[in-house]
Amino acid sequence: MSIDHQLDDRQEKERRVRVTEHEAQANLAAMLQLCATGKLRCSEKTRRPSAAAVAAIGEVLDGGDFYEHEAIAAFAWPLLLQAGGLATLASGRLTLTPRGRTALAKPAHETIVALWQRWLKNTLLDEFNRIEEIKGQRAANVLTAVRSRRELVGQALTARTTGQWITVDDLFAQMRRAGQDPVITRSERALWKLYLEDPQYGILGYDGHHDWSLLQGRYTLAVLFEYAAVLGLIDIDYIPPAGARTDYQNNWGGDYLEQLSRYDGLLALRLNPLGAYATHQAATYTPSPKPQPATPLGRLTVLPNHDIAALDGLAPADAVLLDAFADKTGDRVWSLTRRSLLRAADAGRDLTELRRYLESASRYPLPQTVTTLLEDTARRLGQVRDTGPVHLIECADPAVAALLAGDRHLRTFATRLGERHIAVPADRLAAFRKTVLAQGYPLAQVR
Repeated sequence: MSIDHQLDDRQEKERRVRVTEHEAQANLAAMLQLCATGKLRCSEKTRRPSAAAVAAIGEVLDGGDFYEHEAIAAFAWPLLLQAGGLATLASGRLTLTPRGRTALAKPAHETIVALWQRWLKNTLLDEFNRIEEIKGQRAANVLTAVRSRRELVGQALTARTTGQWITVDDLFAQMRRAGQDPVITRSERALWKLYLEDPQYGILGYDGHHDWSLLQGRYTLAVLFEYAAVLGLIDIDYIPPAGARTDYQNNWGGDYLEQLSRYDGLLALRLNPLGAYATHQAATYTPSPKPQPATPLGRLTVLPNHDIAALDGLAPADAVLLDAFADKTGDRVWSLTRRSLLRAADAGRDLTELRRYLESASRYPLPQTVTTLLEDTARRLGQVRDTGPVHLIECADPAVAALLAGDRHLRTFATRLGERHIAVPADRLAAFRKTVLAQGYPLAQVR
């Protein structure tokens, strides 16, 4: 693999190759567990993650985000989960959908394939909006439809040979030859609404100021870096974005910018086995060898006093899971209590998920004291149930209440409470109203 432009000593020193296939699958598990906590906030309007959510996600990403001060993976994951139907917003917080809860127990690679296919078709976000240095995007009738653009980038990825590195500039050239042109603006006139620094002087409509790499190329980098790489479909060779590309510096105001986008540092990429499976080049997924950490992670010691010790450390997803069900009492120690288990159950977590994890990760069979605690807590679940909202009907005297509660139509769903009250499910109120009216008792509204 050769890079088309010469790297200086600083860039060569900071250059990294990121093999994403296995870390993406670990990150998916961590993200699902994090969403299950209900702690990730997103904007109700844009559905983008808050700064606090980005920070929380960055702490659990396997290997961290690509850059320390540029959110790429931490920004992308909440959007991918929403677009894929695995998470939804409830009062500004991400919560798992039934599909998301199912994904907790499914092979990660199957879920990732579905996420990529759904991302290609969604309109939740235009990745070009993430190139904030190009102004004027919000003007009317400027940008083309995002779905058609994104599908062209997907086609370019599908055309790649598995395991073969290609520089991004060579990829741009191949896309142009293949007619895979993700045109950004609706017309030549729309180009005059885009600018870098000044809407009078820095307009991209001038000849030579809107080269392919500046618009279509930057959009392609955004899709590949922030979504294909985050999902683990491509391995990437990259450097910090500042000073990585200079194709914008002749534009008015461009010489003051260190970078045009956070994606400028992407140098080269290769389709990996997960990417080959996601793009349907391979009928089955055959993973590449998984790098082995210097210290194996994930083995637990579950003690009779209900403590759980992870002396060798845990994967982020496993740590988030234990945080949901147990109280953390030390750097690598958690304690199970009835209160912590009930708290998790009240938040919608399934105790079966915890038990399955402990049985698979524990070095030894679970102590009887722990299984007893889990079983006793499970027996308490469902003994008090929320059956939904009801209307409380008040009768003038016990005789009327007895008459109505004894009606053969009403007694199938109406419940007498005390001497003068009847509980009616909200979805049966209309039927109750019709029946009591027929008996000569119109239902009055409390004012």
